[in-house]
Amino acid sequence: MEFAYSIQRSVKRRKLTITVERDRSVVVHAPVGCSDEQIEKVVTAKRQWIYEKIGHPQKYQDLPHAPGKELVSGESALYLGRQYRIEIVNSGFKEIRFEQRFLIPDSPLDKRAEALRNWYIQRAKEKIVPRVLQHARQLGVNVSKVKIADNRYRWGSCTMNDNVNFNWRLIKAPMFVIDYVIVHELAHLLEANHTPSFWNIVRAQAPTMDKAKNWLKENGQILEQSI
Repeated sequence: MEFAYSIQRSVKRRKLTITVERDRSVVVHAPVGCSDEQIEKVVTAKRQWIYEKIGHPQKYQDLPHAPGKELVSGESALYLGRQYRIEIVNSGFKEIRFEQRFLIPDSPLDKRAEALRNWYIQRAKEKIVPRVLQHARQLGVNVSKVKIADNRYRWGSCTMNDNVNFNWRLIKAPMFVIDYVIVHELAHLLEANHTPSFWNIVRAQAPTMDKAKNWLKENGQILEQSI
């Protein structure tokens, strides 16, 4: 199997990275001074990794989008695998409060959605990043950087520079699902491809792997709602 790739150069970029997009296109992000020959050498060295990403059966599939809910009193929103009631309140505070229900300040609907999105992102940073570091210690791997990303088509990704990225929408999923996605990406630091050895690593660290994969398959549409 052969593949083409595009190159995007930037004066702000110091390192060369490769990404495989949702449509399986390969994009090389490179510093301005990086020559085509240098890029080709790196792409050739990472050919097997790229093939693995292009051929991934799930990560790059088109996920169906459910219509987003209106953020009004009586509706509900997901958090850590459970639905919690939404209440629109007019009590003077400006940020969302979570007290076993979502207390959302009264504002235009688009502002409510933005506030809830920001709340999810902050919770993802608080809960997901420490668990990444915990699992990394247990697996004995070094992670360069952990990022909470806004990407509708991947739950997580691992770059050739040992950075790991996680979709902020994962914070809507149960913790055993979050742990599985974390371990899945960290295991790529030990085994680049989805070999039997890779899955043994994941299963040993995330014994509820099969349950988590089924949960994502059944609930991915819900997680991908617009808010």
